[in-house]
Amino acid sequence: MTINNITRFLDGQKVAYTAFETPAEKLGAEETARFLGIAPEIVFKTIVVTREKGKPLLAVIPGSAQVDLKKLADSLGEKKVSLPTEREAETLTGLQAGGISPLALINKGFQVVLDASAQNFEQIHISGGQRGINIRLRVTDLARLTKARFTKITKIE
Repeated sequence: MTINNITRFLDGQKVAYTAFETPAEKLGAEETARFLGIAPEIVFKTIVVTREKGKPLLAVIPGSAQVDLKKLADSLGEKKVSLPTEREAETLTGLQAGGISPLALINKGFQVVLDASAQNFEQIHISGGQRGINIRLRVTDLARLTKARFTKITKIE
């Protein structure tokens, strides 16, 4: 069983979850779903998004989708939001791409926006805060712990 700061945090919060070990290289959501033998629709990825002023935010979206920056900006009352480079995202979060997780960034000031499609599922999979760890937990627990708001923020590729 893999133990890290996220699993310790979830244990401390008495939140039910399952941790899965995946290969340590950066996997996309589809590859993660294939590796775990699960439906790709329930594997969500965390995208770091920067705004003109203030702290970046985290968009948690289905792995097969792309974040719709216009919808996201509109939902937050921002003029414009943008995607940093992978390296910038790593610098902003202190986490490796492929291991960026809203659960690893609780209390770090990141606003979390969860795509509304997550509400179609009882549980989803997200990164476990480092490459090689994937966490399945209830959507309601994820939203409560991260104080996420649900908004339609994706466009399908």
